Amino acid sequence: MTRRVLITGSSGFIGGHVLSAARAAEDVRLRLFVRTPPVTPDPAVEYVHGDLTDPVSLYGACADVDAVVHCAGRIGGDAELLRRANDLGTRALADEVRRAGVARFVYLGTAAVHGRGPFRAARPGELPVAPASDTSRTRAAAEEHVLAAGGTVLRPHLVHGRGDRWVVPGILALLRTLGGLPDGWAGLQSMIDADTLGRIAFAVATRGPGDGVGRVHYVSHPDPVPGEALLSTVAGTFGLFGAETPRVSAETARRRVLDHPAARHHLGMVAVDHWFADESLWSGYGVGPGAGFAARFPAYADWYRGRAGSPPREAGSRPGFERTR
Repeated sequence: MTRRVLITGSSGFIGGHVLSAARAAEDVRLRLFVRTPPVTPDPAVEYVHGDLTDPVSLYGACADVDAVVHCAGRIGGDAELLRRANDLGTRALADEVRRAGVARFVYLGTAAVHGRGPFRAARPGELPVAPASDTSRTRAAAEEHVLAAGGTVLRPHLVHGRGDRWVVPGILALLRTLGGLPDGWAGLQSMIDADTLGRIAFAVATRGPGDGVGRVHYVSHPDPVPGEALLSTVAGTFGLFGAETPRVSAETARRRVLDHPAARHHLGMVAVDHWFADESLWSGYGVGPGAGFAARFPAYADWYRGRAGSPPREAGSRPGFERTR
């Protein structure tokens, strides 16, 4: 039986991996909601042109599809534009999902809707939604629209792999600023590679129950990554330090990042636990989480290596629609 799937944000970081998973599947007809027509359209794909900030352009986008995977969104920038794209745009999409009677609706959200932690082995439903930025607030509002429409929200924390221009570049900026590795102060981090995230998101959209009951899942590898292992894996891959790697105390780390906003942002993140647990996601959809971060990261080294010298944009200054995260 052919499954008809609409993907928003397919040119973005995560959306691109969802698209790859969809292309690899059998008996799938694809419809892509895009702001800009592709230079070379795929004749096997149907394109719907529109913009989340223009609800009228969404009208009819979901007609005759079985599933919607919503990956588009805006990160950073003007608060009102964030509201129009993430909050009101997702509400308009949810209205179309209802109007068309779409059975499965999946939204790629973020664990950032809970704030900065610490969180340890947190399970769905245990934590309050307490976003700390305009981006996270509007994405939390988007989640509510999806859940009200009976959809499923997937909340990753740190996503790495091809297309990542924020997590690992930020870790590199932090390491270069610190000049060493943590001296026992880093927390546990939930992580997932983008390829696996794309495959599980597509699986949820095509194998889920479609019973109209809103659900939230944390999507991360079952084994959280100790912050020191995260930093040492990245440092070792890029040969940042010699055999005698300096160790940096928490106090020294805080002092060294004061004049480096991007490094300061990532220090605040890795210094505390952000561990979200949800084993049922992997057991329920027939997709395995694969190897952990330390084993999997070297496979992406060549992709990152050409970009390792470019520092990330400063924290909180990533305007534009989500194409790289």
